[in-house]
Amino acid sequence: GFASPARGQDFCADLGPINHSFPNHSFPLRAVHEFISGTPEDRAATCGFIAGMLSMIMHRPGVILWIGSKLQVYPHGFRSFGIDPGKIIFVSLEKEKDILWAIEESMKCEGLSAVVGELNGLSFDISRRLQLAVEKSHVTGFIINRNTRSVNANACVSRWRIGHLPAEAYAQMPGIGFPRWNVELLKVRNGKTGNWQVEWNSGKFRFISTTKAITIDERRKTG
Repeated sequence: GFASPARGQDFCADLGPINHSFPNHSFPLRAVHEFISGTPEDRAATCGFIAGMLSMIMHRPGVILWIGSKLQVYPHGFRSFGIDPGKIIFVSLEKEKDILWAIEESMKCEGLSAVVGELNGLSFDISRRLQLAVEKSHVTGFIINRNTRSVNANACVSRWRIGHLPAEAYAQMPGIGFPRWNVELLKVRNGKTGNWQVEWNSGKFRFISTTKAITIDERRKTG
C-alpha cells in the first residue's frame, strides 16, 4: 500500500485572488469540489485547470486516481503542468454505478492525495456520502459533472465552471501560447463567488483579469 498523507500540513496554493473567496483564504482540502462541464471543449479546459490544482497537491504524499468512462485524458500532457503521469492511476469503467463505487471507495483511501471522478450527474445523497468519506480520509475530491441538465443542490464544498479562452502568443515563442481559462466559482461554502481569467504560465497560475467576488447574501440583495 501507500503511506498516508501527512496530517496538519497547510495547502499554500498560489491561487492569487481566488484564495480570498475561500474561508481562511485557503483552498479547502479534505473536501469534494464539483466542476460543471457540458461540452468536450469545456471538459478539456476543466481537465487542464484541475491539472494545475493537482500539480500543487502532488507536493503532498500519495498518488492520484482519475476515474471515469471512456477517458480522453492524455497522460503525457500532465508533464506540462509539472506532474509525472506515473503518479496518476487512470481507471476506465463502463457502467455509471461501477464508476461511482470506485470513486467512493477511492475517497475512503488515506493513501491517496486526490481523486478525480467523471460522472453524469451528482445527487445530494451521493455528494454527501463522498464528502463524509473525504472528511475521514483527508483526501481531496474533484468531481467533473458532465451532465449540465443535472445540476442540483448537493453537499460539495464548491462548484466551478471552467471555460477555454484563446491563448496569446508571446514574442519569439513558438507554438500557440500558454493555456488560458475563464474560471467561475459558482458556489463555495462560507465563502464568496467570483469570476477570473487565468493562464498557466511557468508552472503556476497567472491572473489576467478579475471580477470582484460577491457573497451569496449580496447576490440575493441585488436580485
